[in-house]
Amino acid sequence: MISQASRERLIVALDVEDVATARALTQKLGDTVVFYKIGMELAYGGGLDLARELKAQGKKIFIDLKLHDIGATVERATRQIARLDVDFLTVHAYPQTMTAARTGAGAKLKLLAVTVMTSYDDADLESAGYAYGVEALVKRRAQQARASNIDGLILSPLELAAIRPCVGPDMLLVTPGVRPAGAQLGDQKRVLTPAQAIAATADHIVVGRPITRAQDPRAAAAAIIDEIASAR
Repeated sequence: MISQASRERLIVALDVEDVATARALTQKLGDTVVFYKIGMELAYGGGLDLARELKAQGKKIFIDLKLHDIGATVERATRQIARLDVDFLTVHAYPQTMTAARTGAGAKLKLLAVTVMTSYDDADLESAGYAYGVEALVKRRAQQARASNIDGLILSPLELAAIRPCVGPDMLLVTPGVRPAGAQLGDQKRVLTPAQAIAATADHIVVGRPITRAQDPRAAAAAIIDEIASAR
């Protein structure tokens, strides 16, 4: 029997445009999935109300807004999200942003700092004017997140092995860029399979299209949870 802990390690991304579609997906997934991510597209289409609805059903919720603004605005926005009683919130891993979010989050809301987007590679960072490649920038931001008392990081699975020794066992490492073997990569550039990500010390993996666009979403999610449970 698959444990609740294994189920909670899979976060299904509800990256759809409206609440009706998202709700229909959660109904198809049923009790197989216990943790959902609501990103910007759905949040701006009524997804925060859906977050309350899913929390009332006993689900865990990750609000993925990647906050980044002046400190006062980030602090107030984080405090608003904390009032929803959700579980995770993302902010960009800039020191002032993380410090402000930490002040607004309170005791229960866990903050995840976005290091480098999984759709970026070294060439993208160079084009954007960064002096670091992906791995060096992720390490720098991981160290800054730890100094800011941030609960966890968003990073690609390819950086897990290098970052875990830098942050220790207690910081949450949450990774998108996870695709079952044979799945299309879409806009992701730095990917591993679910089993590979878990073996590389990911605490949670975030999966969207391979589940939400599957012919049988529940079966697709169950297969990934089985892979998580068997990973070493």
